[in-house]
Amino acid sequence: MSTALVKSLDALGRWEQLDAVTGAVQRVVRGLPLGRFRDVLHGLPIGHPLHPALVQVPMGAWASAAVLDTVPGTGRSARLLVGVGVLSAVPAAWAGWVDWAEQHEDQMRTGLVHAVSMALAIGLYARSWVHRGRGGTVRGKLLGFAGLSVAGAGGMLGGHLAFRQGAGPNKTEPVPRLLEEGWHPVGRVEDFPVGEAVRRELGEVPLLVVRQVGGEIHVLAGRCSHQSGPLTDGTLADGCVTCPWHGSVFRLADGANIAGPATAPQPSFRVRVEGDGSVYVRLPGAG
Repeated sequence: MSTALVKSLDALGRWEQLDAVTGAVQRVVRGLPLGRFRDVLHGLPIGHPLHPALVQVPMGAWASAAVLDTVPGTGRSARLLVGVGVLSAVPAAWAGWVDWAEQHEDQMRTGLVHAVSMALAIGLYARSWVHRGRGGTVRGKLLGFAGLSVAGAGGMLGGHLAFRQGAGPNKTEPVPRLLEEGWHPVGRVEDFPVGEAVRRELGEVPLLVVRQVGGEIHVLAGRCSHQSGPLTDGTLADGCVTCPWHGSVFRLADGANIAGPATAPQPSFRVRVEGDGSVYVRLPGAG
């Protein structure tokens, strides 16, 4: 049974019929005039996606309301928690949508079904809140239990999206464990034209090497921490590189992410140039 369930969840990512919808919704979400608030919703200030943290509030409120619904004399408190869940689900949904709009096609398909499930749960809980306020306690409780079931199913889809399909985790986290400690040669100074992005490989890890006008050489892990986009195909400007896939911006000097959707920085290598022009790099913490 569990195998059948996993296969069904995996199949959502291959459901190409959803692409017409995902494409249209993605354009709408990307077109919203959110400015720098978009990076806040991505979770850039806290260093990881904000959406998983925000969903704890509505899910916790709704689960607590379900417990109170089994205890006599707690109807008013249960209704309050249902309302808190509905209201707090709004910012959680906003954060989820802005993350969703910067994902791969298979992730967006699963994410769309997840979003529809959670929207249905919010609708059920909103009706539950209304019925409770009008004295329809039994109907309100039934709608609440239905909403919790739908929200639970949506949460499972969210977990599948995050952990099986890899939407959200830092894609560069394994880099230090893929490299040996110490200094490694990557070429000679003349191999790196000024102001151009050059790709090098260090074992299994691709590198982005950029030689600045003043001669300083910066080296970052070559795959974006957001969705593994090739930074060597990105745009160089103002001491930064912009990922060609989803537009994350990283500072060349230290790998700091200046703009999302990436929330984790790029691994930044120390650089040493020998007297004969040979260039060596070392990643702190490697090995």
